Amino acid sequence: MDKSNLSESDLCDKFIRPAMEKAGWNGLDQIFREYPLRAGRVVVRGNKAYRDKSTVLRADYALFYKANIPLAVVEAKDNKHAVGAGMGQALNYAQLLDVPFSFSSNGDGFVFRDATLATGVLEQNLTLEEFPSPEELWNRYCAWKGWSAEESRVAGFDYAPNKTPRYYQLNAVNRAVEAIAAGQDRVLLVMATGTGKTYTAFQIIWRLWKSGAKKRILFLADRNILIDQTMVNDFRPFKGAMAKLSPNAKGVERVDAHGTVSVEDVDLAVNKTTKLVDKSYEIYLSLYQAVTGTEEERNIYKQFSPDFFDLIVVDECHRGSAAEDSAWRDILTYFASATQIGLTATPKETKDVSNTDYFGEPVYTYSLKQGIEDGYLAPYKVIRVDLDKDTFGWRPTAGMTDKHGHAIEDRIYTGADMNRKLVLEQRDVAVAAKITEYLKATDRYAKTIVFCEDIDHAARMRQALANANADLCAKEPKYVVQITGDNAEGKLELDNFIDPEKTYPVIATTSKLMSTGVDAQTCKLIVLDQGIKSMTLFKQIIGRGTRINEHHGKTWFTILDFKRATELFADKDFDGEPVQIYEPGGGEPVAPPEPALPGSTPGDPGAPDPLDPLSTLGPFAGGSGESDGPKKYVLGNNVTVAVARERVQYLNAEGKLITESLRDYTRINVRKQYDSLDQFLQAWQQADRKAALLQELEAQGVLLDALADEVGKDLDPFDLLLHVAYDQPPLTRRERARRVQKRNVFTQYGPVARKVLEALLDKYADEGIVTIESNEVFKIQPFTDLGSPSELVRSFGGRPQYLSALQTLERELYAPR
Repeated sequence: MDKSNLSESDLCDKFIRPAMEKAGWNGLDQIFREYPLRAGRVVVRGNKAYRDKSTVLRADYALFYKANIPLAVVEAKDNKHAVGAGMGQALNYAQLLDVPFSFSSNGDGFVFRDATLATGVLEQNLTLEEFPSPEELWNRYCAWKGWSAEESRVAGFDYAPNKTPRYYQLNAVNRAVEAIAAGQDRVLLVMATGTGKTYTAFQIIWRLWKSGAKKRILFLADRNILIDQTMVNDFRPFKGAMAKLSPNAKGVERVDAHGTVSVEDVDLAVNKTTKLVDKSYEIYLSLYQAVTGTEEERNIYKQFSPDFFDLIVVDECHRGSAAEDSAWRDILTYFASATQIGLTATPKETKDVSNTDYFGEPVYTYSLKQGIEDGYLAPYKVIRVDLDKDTFGWRPTAGMTDKHGHAIEDRIYTGADMNRKLVLEQRDVAVAAKITEYLKATDRYAKTIVFCEDIDHAARMRQALANANADLCAKEPKYVVQITGDNAEGKLELDNFIDPEKTYPVIATTSKLMSTGVDAQTCKLIVLDQGIKSMTLFKQIIGRGTRINEHHGKTWFTILDFKRATELFADKDFDGEPVQIYEPGGGEPVAPPEPALPGSTPGDPGAPDPLDPLSTLGPFAGGSGESDGPKKYVLGNNVTVAVARERVQYLNAEGKLITESLRDYTRINVRKQYDSLDQFLQAWQQADRKAALLQELEAQGVLLDALADEVGKDLDPFDLLLHVAYDQPPLTRRERARRVQKRNVFTQYGPVARKVLEALLDKYADEGIVTIESNEVFKIQPFTDLGSPSELVRSFGGRPQYLSALQTLERELYAPR
């Protein structure tokens, strides 16, 4: 057999896979073809988004010792390449999968790279018959890690047989289990919000529990909803051995595919009457607050002996648990003999607080930036809106009093003072108007979180937004709600807000309560009207929008910034750049064309008591405020507020933030493909199907729909690209159709064929080139009135003649003027 005539796929099927199977690799659960690594970055331009196919990564083969325990990757090339030609790709994939073994093959044999240096040789050539067995690689791997037989057993223990983890989740789970099997008693995992920390924790606990390495386990989180949802979702396989360390639970509401609502109760470990703990369970889930609050609540965990638990998993460990004097740290100290795992999206590092001092350096990190690059987290664009009084300042006139009669201190008040020392009610109106303008321009039912300075501010913003959206709020009062620590009714709506199946509430105003631990999968707009100086707080707030939910159309989100908080993007510690920053000019549309967080560093505006996740700056009404702080002056309609400036920036392919319009972005991408106008014209004329050429351009990042929306003219994609990429004056589709009609170029065809061509011209004028090239065009009006598809094709003499006539029509449409 001449291998040089075989495709890469044929070589895999006929030579590479058989060689691996002959060496003992099981084709069902050890050899995985086209193993997915990266889903492909979501690219946003205008109001459109697509996955960049060039960033999708799949390994030709991933080899697993057992399910979810990878050992090696194999990269294949066709036989025209050298046997080691795929090694560069294999090394990249091996790094992502965190494995030391890489193979490259062209069907003649293998190049084998062994980073464990088990034989003292890094790379060697192997025949097809010399491919190593699973046991050989596993033994090399274990020896490389320096594991004992027991450590190898635990590190190689089975995963729970449910959904398949992503590559980074595999790495996080395996690194944590390996570290614990090797005797490490403090483990830190850093994973960006939205990357599946809870699922990762489940698999870690499952493997350690089922292997017998850890028998009694405590999982700590900081939101009731997180505990309850975790118990009925990711932790469901623990049911029967798992209970909530609380005497109270309201159950978790579920809606099935038919819309039937049911409530699933969670098992409770604390007797409601006696408050005694049932110690017969093996896995307990608890709120930090439930075991560190009142003395009675503290007794819940003190009913356990200090050595009762041998594994504690601390979710969101950047919170108060990172502080040495935190009450939450009491739990970790009380159960000091237990192995403790910290999970966080934003590791807390300040001169006063460090969780790496407690947990040690992370055994694995998966950043927001990496999640966006891989396509597992939603990218975002930023609209910056500067208000005049924030930007240029405001000074009261001599002797001026506020609406409550308080004399206003004579000084210049700037953006840092707004809603902290100075309340301008017209500013609330201006902010609400901009938010509403954006939603009207995009989607009025897009889930939106408005982060305010404090509870008082959140209450005023709720009212301002309700007034700005009076047409909807009059019919549905829960269109806008306030969700803050002091608002019992609003907190009850939190579950509905984060439920993708629930339409209302649409807009939630908050201060700190929703900044962390809220799984808002469909949140498409985050509004920042809160002074933010802490990178930890900033990342947590951004994390409310980073989840992707393609089923509900959520692939990206927008940040509407009134406080210049997004200047933190330029901070060296930020690890996830925006896809766009937009600051509209005067008169331009706001939409681009086409609980307290202890992460706040001491002295930050709004830094609350780190022990209370629901604490805020404290309410202020009628001029009263905190007893030891300056009061807020409240001014009504006598001080106007206007937009001073609104601009757009995109990330380029290299992840650099540049000032660039959608037109500039299109021009760059088209000219990458076609250096000159002549090259583009030649490619267009030679394309048998223009639709195929357009699909190729869209795959390269040219967003034709978004561009058409921005240009705002009834242009064919041909003219759209000529105009934007090569500065040519465009013709509308109707003008092009009219030019062809005037030439009377179809006289050689019979009467039915001429009617078909005339109808195609009209259809082109209405809908464009893609429609008339479609195989389905004869199944719609007006063609159905002229005859059946086969009759219409026969009017040209047959399909070849019809396709020739269509090409003639297209040549005439795009003929030079």
